[in-house]
Amino acid sequence: ISHSHLPCAHSSELMLSLTAIASQLVSFLDPPRHSSPAAPSETQPIATVVSSVVATPPPEPVVQDTAARHAEVKRLDSPSPPPPTAMPAQDATVAASSAAPVDLWEAPVEADQPVLKLYDSQTRAKKRFVPKDGNTVHWYTCGPTVYDASHMGHARAYITFDIVRRVLTDYFKYDVQYVMNITDLDDKIILRARRKHLFQQYLATADDKCLSKVTESLELLAGKIAKLTEAEDAAKKTMHEKALAQGEAAVVAFKDGKCTIPELLQVVEDPLSALLDTELGSSITQHEIFAELSSKWEEEFHNDMAALNVRQADVLTRVTNYVPEIVSFVEKIIEEGFAYESNGSVYFDVRAFDAAPNHSYAKLCPEAVGDLKALAEGEGELSAGGDKRAPNDFALWKTSKPGEPEWDSPWGNVLECWGLLILLAITRMVVQGRPGWHIECSVMASSVLHENMDIHSGGVDLKFPHHDNELAQSEAYHGNDQWVNYFLHSGHLHIEGLKMSKSLKNFITIKQALEKYTARQIRLMFLLHSWKDTLDYSSDTMHEAITYEKAFNEFFLNIKAVLAASEQGDVRVDEPASRLAQKFAAAKMAVHTALCDNIDTATAMRVIKEFLTSVNVYLQQCDTARAAVNQLLLTQIGRYLTTLFQTFGLIDLGLDIGFPVNQQQAAVETRLMPQLLAFAKLRERVRNLARSSKNQALLEACDRIRDQALPELGVRLEDKESGPVVKLVDKEVLRLERERELEEKRKKAEKKAEAAARRKADEIKRLLKGKTPPHEMFLDSSDYSKYDERGVPTHDAAGEPLVAKSTIKKLEKAYANQAKNHEKYLKFKAENPDVDM
Repeated sequence: ISHSHLPCAHSSELMLSLTAIASQLVSFLDPPRHSSPAAPSETQPIATVVSSVVATPPPEPVVQDTAARHAEVKRLDSPSPPPPTAMPAQDATVAASSAAPVDLWEAPVEADQPVLKLYDSQTRAKKRFVPKDGNTVHWYTCGPTVYDASHMGHARAYITFDIVRRVLTDYFKYDVQYVMNITDLDDKIILRARRKHLFQQYLATADDKCLSKVTESLELLAGKIAKLTEAEDAAKKTMHEKALAQGEAAVVAFKDGKCTIPELLQVVEDPLSALLDTELGSSITQHEIFAELSSKWEEEFHNDMAALNVRQADVLTRVTNYVPEIVSFVEKIIEEGFAYESNGSVYFDVRAFDAAPNHSYAKLCPEAVGDLKALAEGEGELSAGGDKRAPNDFALWKTSKPGEPEWDSPWGNVLECWGLLILLAITRMVVQGRPGWHIECSVMASSVLHENMDIHSGGVDLKFPHHDNELAQSEAYHGNDQWVNYFLHSGHLHIEGLKMSKSLKNFITIKQALEKYTARQIRLMFLLHSWKDTLDYSSDTMHEAITYEKAFNEFFLNIKAVLAASEQGDVRVDEPASRLAQKFAAAKMAVHTALCDNIDTATAMRVIKEFLTSVNVYLQQCDTARAAVNQLLLTQIGRYLTTLFQTFGLIDLGLDIGFPVNQQQAAVETRLMPQLLAFAKLRERVRNLARSSKNQALLEACDRIRDQALPELGVRLEDKESGPVVKLVDKEVLRLERERELEEKRKKAEKKAEAAARRKADEIKRLLKGKTPPHEMFLDSSDYSKYDERGVPTHDAAGEPLVAKSTIKKLEKAYANQAKNHEKYLKFKAENPDVDM
């Protein structure tokens, strides 16, 4: 084998292994007895033939010019003919022959084509998508609040919109400007950073006296549980009760000497850190404590998105970089009359905004207005109280309390005293504060996309109050009534049927999910469901995704194997190929229609799966008839599906057909497939010789090569009627397939053994009925007093003779049956003396 054809060390290992396997095959062969033009001669060693078949480098591929030739057709305008005049008959004939041709061409009728429509949460309807700037799409999506590990709820939103973005960009060819924010300043971040900092400080110095602090924290947790109602807070109550039980158990273990101080404190970290924050949280003044936490989890978020193959945003914004812009934004809203200051904080005046012409509050969820619980969650845990004019008003700017990050602000210069407003100074007093949550997205999105954008997206849980408040304050600032043209919301994610909630600790991190499934399988799960509807992340939905992946992978392997083994050249479009081409065209149209319909990937994937069945039927027909496949058609199908899956983010760019095996796959397939096919054909010849000569040892050797040797090299070999099929598959995949096959065989063998054992047990149970000899079967019965010489009853218990014919007949029949059963029992015992019966 010429090493100049080997692309890498893996290829060298593969070819050397093939040579060794070929040599093993040679050792099983006897010298051929008959020579033929296609077989080795009597004097030619079989080893020479093996070496020539395996080692011969592949011929250079023939490059064919397949460009279609098109004839240019021109219709020349001819001058109008002169008015008819009398002429001789001969001249009339000549004139008729030179007259201008009659124009019979009719313009084709343009068929109705589907247009792209997106579901807009503002109108709750699918609307035709029309970007405001031609082919450019301006898109803002709400990014994560980075205070903890990214979870599958994040994956639901960001994979979903990554798919939509890819379809708009790569399929519909829009130029998408995708803007995403990072919320690195929020009540959750402040609380988590303070508590983590205080807990680590306490852990470093804790001693045996910590037990009293732990007990106090658990008592506070018990009091918190007592305030929760079953109806509204059942899930939260269950979570806290579980934490309380774990903490109390850890205290008992600590007292019994079965638990160390660090182990005890780790169990009660949540309630203990909450207690420490209540006592010492106001003493935290270092901004870097908050920045360290948010920076850490932002980096983790980006790593998780990369692992899920989510494209990076074109523009990334962070709240802490936009605080001056936020202050200016809030000032203008106050000037417009839609916000007011109160004790250094600024609140949005919902009533004033809703009463203004061309403005309306809560476009997304008007039914949620007045939901005080949702409003309170939107304001944040550190924002309880406040001096708002109305319950529906929300904070644009918050006065910072001790222990919170702070920036200079122009508010707080007015003091209300005895009902009078007294100016404290001619110049404004500088008061420290921080932005509210809702204003952050309005400012960052407006800074990049200005007064109007095409798409705003986020999770459905952000609809109210966050997105409704975003719309209100942004439209108040810009003085318009449509800041967003299309509002997209990804559906809820449930975990095994239960709503996912980070606050309730009912969530699975992205890293945990990737330990169990691949990024492609997770993305397939999302593709198989509507992006705007609730999705249940469960073993069932993941099993469906894995089933789809396996079907697609096998399809691509089959296509590549068939194309590699087929003769290159023009192939007649026979009836089966023509039918497949028609189904291909219909499938492409159905996929296009589905993607136009709110980017319905679920329907598109089902269409593709059904079309794969048609392709597989076509391949089976060609295999059965030993007919050549239509290479051009199969290549088109393979490339179309590969391109579509690249659009969906299932396959990286750069591959011609199919899922990648590894980074070296393209080079391996291109250079080694001809040698692999040559080797496979050699093995087939050896196998056929072994079958004809009934050489079982050689047949078993061929099977070992297929089932053990080649899979270890990343090669799957399939024996088919029309010839061998070779597929390059990742070695780990083949190993797992082999393990699954062996496991299935083991389970089948176990079931078979269990069934045999049950049958044997049933047989023994039946045989045991014949253990008693027939002459003894009636002796223990109290119904009879006398018997004949065979042991058959003749008198009843009272000593009266049995005269009823039916009774005598029944007894005789029972005796005869027992005699047969006893005979079977004795025969079985004789044949199975070791069986204890």
